[in-house]
Amino acid sequence: MAEFAQSDTASAQLGTLYIVATPIGNIEDISARAIRVLKEVDLICAEDTRHSQRLMQHYQIGTPMMSLHEHNEMGRIEQVSALVKQAKNIALISDAGTPLISDPGFKLVREIRKQGFRISPIPGPSAIITALSVAGLATDSFSFWGFLPAKSSGRKQVFTDLSQHKETLVFYESSHRILDCLKDLKEIMGDRELVIARELTKTFETVLSGTASSLIEKVAGDLDQQKGEFVLMVSGAEDKVVEIDLATEKLMLALLEELPPNKAAKIAAQVSGVKKKALYQWALDHKG
Repeated sequence: MAEFAQSDTASAQLGTLYIVATPIGNIEDISARAIRVLKEVDLICAEDTRHSQRLMQHYQIGTPMMSLHEHNEMGRIEQVSALVKQAKNIALISDAGTPLISDPGFKLVREIRKQGFRISPIPGPSAIITALSVAGLATDSFSFWGFLPAKSSGRKQVFTDLSQHKETLVFYESSHRILDCLKDLKEIMGDRELVIARELTKTFETVLSGTASSLIEKVAGDLDQQKGEFVLMVSGAEDKVVEIDLATEKLMLALLEELPPNKAAKIAAQVSGVKKKALYQWALDHKG
């Protein structure tokens, strides 16, 4: 087996588990380092060995493969651990993208790390980051929630729980549920600004943006937009503007003549029922 680059050199006594990102669609989206590592390790653990065979053949990677998916992951941990103890290097890949992100591997990585073996990431494609990079939604703060529940009641509960989050929300959704998902989202979250990224990096890549209402109309009217793999991105909740009536404004002005903003807001909140925070902000805005 060829020697690894210095940054990839495993311990003389123990092997390394490599977490290798693979293309999410376009087969050219893989790093030179990922190809080299996949060629040089002793074994590749793949979510679906048949699916990954095309990638291996394309890059002439002849490394033996073993399946590791959600149904057999626990049973594979002991095998992988034993191999690493024998100074064997193992690579973990998923069907597409970065392993563990809504894919198997978490249990394996947790256990291998607990046992003190070296784990090294080989970064690359991720559908979440790829979608956000072209969405035009805020990316300074976002949260990823994986696949939404299959049933409408479950989806609505998730949307209800997240309805006040101010960061961009990111979900995965399947082709046969995308339209119902959009309808549930509109019902719970209102006519938010959304972006749907479909079949990213593939031949029929599509990125649609607009309000929930407009995207429901687009998806319902075009069956092609109901096919493939989806990343759904939802703009965060906006701060609600609190209306302060004239009587409360007069009360605040009178109180501010005698009291600092914080105390004035506290008293006015008790009298008017308006939130103290809103009244305090009003006081700061109208200072002087």
